[in-house]
Amino acid sequence: MQFLSIALSFASIAAAVSLSSPQPVSYDGAKVYRVKTGRQLASVKEKLSAFNYEAWNHDLDRHIDLLIPAGEVAAFEALNFNAKVLHEDLGASINAESHGSSLWKRQGGVNSSWFDSYHPYDDHVQFWEDLQASFPNQSETISSGTSYEGRDLFGLHFWGASGPGKPAVLYHGQVHAREWITAPVIEYIATQLIEGYKAGDNLTTAFLNNYDFFIIPFVNPDGFVYTQTTERLWRKNRQPGPGNSTCFGRDINRNWEFGWDANDRGASTNPCSQTYRGEAPSDTPENQGLDKLVRELRDTQGIKLYIDWHSYGQYILSPYGSNETNYAPELGKWTNTASRMSEAIRDSSDARTTFTFGPSGATLYTTTGAAPDHVYIFGEAEFSYTIELRDTGDFGFVLPPEQILPTAEEQWVGQQVLLSLLDETFFDGEGPAIFT
Repeated sequence: MQFLSIALSFASIAAAVSLSSPQPVSYDGAKVYRVKTGRQLASVKEKLSAFNYEAWNHDLDRHIDLLIPAGEVAAFEALNFNAKVLHEDLGASINAESHGSSLWKRQGGVNSSWFDSYHPYDDHVQFWEDLQASFPNQSETISSGTSYEGRDLFGLHFWGASGPGKPAVLYHGQVHAREWITAPVIEYIATQLIEGYKAGDNLTTAFLNNYDFFIIPFVNPDGFVYTQTTERLWRKNRQPGPGNSTCFGRDINRNWEFGWDANDRGASTNPCSQTYRGEAPSDTPENQGLDKLVRELRDTQGIKLYIDWHSYGQYILSPYGSNETNYAPELGKWTNTASRMSEAIRDSSDARTTFTFGPSGATLYTTTGAAPDHVYIFGEAEFSYTIELRDTGDFGFVLPPEQILPTAEEQWVGQQVLLSLLDETFFDGEGPAIFT
């Protein structure tokens, strides 16, 4: 989910002082509100102009989710907006989020207790090493390069019968550092694919026999580590700004070549902005490595499916993001597939989780230099999506640990539908059991 650059935020303040003050950012006493806008949007913006706040969403015609610092809560509440409180004390919510179960640490290896809590970066690295070791003859560790701070952009490539070389399914996770839920969701899906194949599940076996899976779980490892040590709501990578700028970070998902400068609404040229696109397309080391992998897969195997995983808002979005009136020839196919995914997720969930779907720019907001557009055009992906995970605003980026497993489980249901629909000729008769 994108960041709204209406006013100076916690993030831009921290970015401006990060060279001299790496102390952890405190959110103690800060509150998060959902303010109803509708026809009052202009008036709401005017009243907010005097505040130092961060907006978490872009659904401005309906509401704005606002993070208000502790020192400004009283003045904000005196405005008497039509609002509800999402986080009474954001610091307390973050503290609860960060102190989950230690069961996995005691057991080790790949097991279901992993999804009871969030984990440090090094534990995630170990998770993927363990997963590869559990499937050694049909998987390999890969890398798409290194991050600005030198971390390996590691990944996992795995396949089914008759060896690798089939059309690729490519997943990217943890692109925006603060969107913690994306990593465990991808980890759950990868685990289900591998364990299902090993158990002889017919549907999962068909997936691995017909596609090679390439998963880069941490596109932005530097930013993720920074959210765990210093600033929980950091979004971008950790690359210094240009020239004499004291601000850090580029938005990797505004840094792709296609549509990078298509308009002035889909990204920012301000190095202090959360959506700063960089000085030139692909001027982040992370993007350079990812783009190289995309082009290699295009030329050697072809890309059947690409998914860029994010949070929050519950959306399944297809190209184009850079132009809300530009519709791809494949839009009908993409929309029908997304509709069936959304229906399956809703029907599988006790919470009746609902995902909105459609072309990104028309459905949500304009994004330039974004991955799904680029991988569709330059990577020639047959299917290309952004999936925005839970929730729709009760918790936002700080999703409680108890929602990790339900979020992952419903996405696995959605992926079974999606992977089945990529090429229904794989299945004889009436189709896979998931549709019966």
